[in-house]
Amino acid sequence: MNADWRARYDLAIDVARQAGDLAKKYFDEGFEVEWKQDQSPVTIADKQAEELIRTTIRKHFPGDGFLGEEYGDEPSTTGYRWVIDPIDGTRAFVRHIPIWGTLLGLEYRDDVIAGIAYAPALGHLWRGLRGDGSYVDDRRIHVTKTTKLDQAFLSYSGVSWFKKAGHLERFTQLCNATERQRGLGDFYGFTLVAQGSIDIMVDHGVHAWDVAAVVPIVEEAGGVFTDWSGQRTIHSTDVIACAPALHAPTLEILRPR
Repeated sequence: MNADWRARYDLAIDVARQAGDLAKKYFDEGFEVEWKQDQSPVTIADKQAEELIRTTIRKHFPGDGFLGEEYGDEPSTTGYRWVIDPIDGTRAFVRHIPIWGTLLGLEYRDDVIAGIAYAPALGHLWRGLRGDGSYVDDRRIHVTKTTKLDQAFLSYSGVSWFKKAGHLERFTQLCNATERQRGLGDFYGFTLVAQGSIDIMVDHGVHAWDVAAVVPIVEEAGGVFTDWSGQRTIHSTDVIACAPALHAPTLEILRPR
């Protein structure tokens, strides 16, 4: 195992826990909600959690870059960049729904190699490092062996995203092609794919910080992560994560025409 990767991965697990636990104090005790220009919510918990992550990592790895939802891009001089979503699922967070998480992805030379998804209110941490496997807490996880779309469990973040983008018909077609559908959205749907609880997660309207952390978790669990054109990227607004045998039939329905 690459020693530089391992050192950063170990730090990522620790700092994600610290930032998530900080956010949970606000979740438990109360906070004010602000609204960004795009009408998405943000809280002091988002800001302080991202600040904690950046400050801690700078102390250990000066020169590493950052891309975060709250404080933007900071170039790297080492080839490493950390992609941060301090609270993924802020809309759930502000309504005191426990399905939210602190996400931390690690890129090396523009390729995501490690990811942490910590859900303090659920009490679980998902993690993956290239070549080391995927885990929820200390349990090794794998995607399902489902091979047929009509036997698949499909998850998604929200129907409104597909409607706004003009893809509601495709989304409905995919729903009709699968056995069961549930809106277990944001990071949670991707981690459920990784641990084999569901078969397919589709999303639209995402940013790099929404998905960077979950890519290694899904892939190291044996799954596939791409955009709707089949490209492995964190820089697309539409994404799929699924068991390998389900990737092609899912793409057949969602692929841009």
